[in-house]
Amino acid sequence: MSDLKINFHRYIAIGSVLIVLAMTMLDGTVVNVALPILAQEFHISDSSAVWIVTVYQLIITCLILPLSSLGDIYSYRRNYIIGIAVFTAGSALCALAQNFAMIIVARTLQGIGAAEAMGVNVALVRLIYPPEFLGRGLAVNTMVIAIASAAGPSLAGTILSVASWQWLFLINVPLGIIAFLMAYKYLPQNPPKDHRVRFDWISGLANVVVFGTIFYALGNFSSKGSLLENILLLVCGLVIGIFYIRHLRGHLDPMLPLDLLHSKLYTLSVITYTASFITQNIAMIALPFLFLNGFGFSELTTGLLMTPWPLATMVVSPFAARFIEKHNPGATAAFGMLVYSVGLILLVLVPTGSAAEWDIAWRMALCGCGFGIFQTPNTTVMISATPVNRSGAAGGFQSTARIGGQTFGATLVTLVFAFVSKSTDVGSLSNGAPGVHVALYIALGFAILAGLFSISRFKSVSKTKNIL
Repeated sequence: MSDLKINFHRYIAIGSVLIVLAMTMLDGTVVNVALPILAQEFHISDSSAVWIVTVYQLIITCLILPLSSLGDIYSYRRNYIIGIAVFTAGSALCALAQNFAMIIVARTLQGIGAAEAMGVNVALVRLIYPPEFLGRGLAVNTMVIAIASAAGPSLAGTILSVASWQWLFLINVPLGIIAFLMAYKYLPQNPPKDHRVRFDWISGLANVVVFGTIFYALGNFSSKGSLLENILLLVCGLVIGIFYIRHLRGHLDPMLPLDLLHSKLYTLSVITYTASFITQNIAMIALPFLFLNGFGFSELTTGLLMTPWPLATMVVSPFAARFIEKHNPGATAAFGMLVYSVGLILLVLVPTGSAAEWDIAWRMALCGCGFGIFQTPNTTVMISATPVNRSGAAGGFQSTARIGGQTFGATLVTLVFAFVSKSTDVGSLSNGAPGVHVALYIALGFAILAGLFSISRFKSVSKTKNIL
């Protein structure tokens, strides 16, 4: 086969990977803008509406490690193709949903498909790109994630200004079909293995139960269900979690790579990474309610106001990467959290109902700048603190920490909306949006926590010779 034909096949294969990566990332952000509309559409409370976001992230959190393991043992290609099919079908069912229960089921299917595809994303990039060009592939991946995050809110606002909320999900169907056909034709198979590895079903089931029971119980508190039931679920999750950790100790290559936590620097970096995504997701979910109900902005304006944050992160991150080549990454990350915290405080202080769009936009951009200054050095410290032969496990753990942080952040917003708002009726967050302000103060607390842990890494980072 000629080099030209090989390159063409490679471009088609990576095109499929990038399309699905963009879709799964977008579906984690576009729905945030539509939550107030969906609350009215299905006649549910604001706290219940947040479950439309939470269930998607929760399913991914529970399944991404087990499904990644299946792909590693059997076939990345097969996992990915099945994931596209399930995600696309779930998107179509979301658009057809007639009630709250239907859209929750459909979002669950979307989460399963997204976990299958996301779990083998990096592995497929390594198969598609030659070793000497792997860095280019990972760089393109990172760029697509940044662009999808930046485009999500404004894309949602644009769609909602000219069409119904169903089109937020229908847009995935033709793209999913195209990506499926491209993947089926051109994605490579796993290389042959020297020895057969068996899937660890105990770890897989434990992973699902631990994450599922804990996050479900936390979210269920928002519906003011049985206190005893929720406590029992939490205890069940924690007990099984202890069993899960003890089970992993006997494995050389555990599904959840807790062995990496033996490095203090890596552990601190994981904590700061998780806290950063908790605080970001709290703000990203709560702010659309403030803009729509508190300030009375339109869906399009709300989407546009959400855009400066991820856009600023995308612009600032490359400069932060160059800066830490000569400066302490821990100190840089701490400074980023300081800038982010100032931005959050300024957002909370905006007088409800009387602010101009530009006055909010620059505050959102300030938050994005702080997050970008923090995220690049923190990720660099995290990956550099692990052995080279454990880079794959470190990347998987990083994804789990990110998604887990986002899920926990969404759960906290659900709890705040249920217990802090004056009423759980639809539209309860108007006239000052007290629930949103409390959520933003909680986000500020996690930002300060991330900054403090970053400060604690100053000496460790400076003593690490191979940090970059």
